[in-house]
Amino acid sequence: MAKKVKGNRVQVILECTEQKNSGVPGMSRYITTKNRKNTTERLELKKYNPYLKRYTIHKEIK
Repeated sequence: MAKKVKGNRVQVILECTEQKNSGVPGMSRYITTKNRKNTTERLELKKYNPYLKRYTIHKEIK
């Protein structure tokens, strides 16, 4: 039998910062994975926000 090893990849939630501050209804969130060992700091990616209809910065919340 193969040995089960707990990996370094964890799921993280990315949330739009611009929409949170603007007060527009709805919330743009994405779920992705990151390698906990190589990327210790929080993720910050440019993703598409369908509510604002443009690319905005999404930051890791958990």
